Amino acid sequence: MSEFLTADSVAPPAPGAEDYLALDFVNSAIALPGGQFIDLLGTPAATNQWLTERGLAPADAGVREMCATQLRSLREHVRGLFAARVAGLPALPTAVSAVNDALSRAPTAALLYWDEKNGPYRAAPCPTNEILDRALAALAANAADLLTGPDADRLTACGSTPCNRYLLRHGRRHWCSIRCGDRARAARAYARRTQSKAD
Repeated sequence: MSEFLTADSVAPPAPGAEDYLALDFVNSAIALPGGQFIDLLGTPAATNQWLTERGLAPADAGVREMCATQLRSLREHVRGLFAARVAGLPALPTAVSAVNDALSRAPTAALLYWDEKNGPYRAAPCPTNEILDRALAALAANAADLLTGPDADRLTACGSTPCNRYLLRHGRRHWCSIRCGDRARAARAYARRTQSKAD
C-alpha cells in the first residue's frame, strides 16, 4: 500500500471525529480484516502529512522519527484512556501522566511583541522546534476535553471485529462505518446459520 494513505482512503472518519480531533488521532492506527494494519503515523513523512492535513504543522515541518515516535506514544496513552473510559475502569497513571505532560508542553498565553513599524501585538510563539510540542498539547487537550465533557458517555469502541477504532455513539449504532456494520451483521447471520445447522 502507498506510504501516503489517508484515513478516508482506508475508512471514513468515525462518528464524532469531525468534532474531536482526538478520535481522529487514536483512529490513525487501523486494524483491518485479514490481519492487515495501517498506521497513518507509521513514518516521519506520513506523520508530517497527517499533522499538516489537520492544521497542526506546516507541510515543511520536517518531522523526524523521534517526533513520530512521540506522537505514536501519546496516541497509545490516549487509546488506553479511551479504553478505560469505555470499560468503566480506572485509567493507568502513566497514561494520565503522559497526557498531562503533553498538555504542559505548549504555552497557553499569547506573548506580547513589539514591532518597530506597527507597535505592540500579541502572538503565540512557535519556532520550528515547538511545532511538535504544540501538536502534542493540542491533541492531549482535545482528548482531555472529550474525556471530561458531555460527550464522554457516548464514547465507545467499534463493535466489529477486528476494528480497533473509537467513535461517539449515535442512538444504538456501535460501528465506526457502514463497512464495519455490514461486517458485524454478516458475522451474526453466519453464526445463526451455522448454529441452526448444528441443531
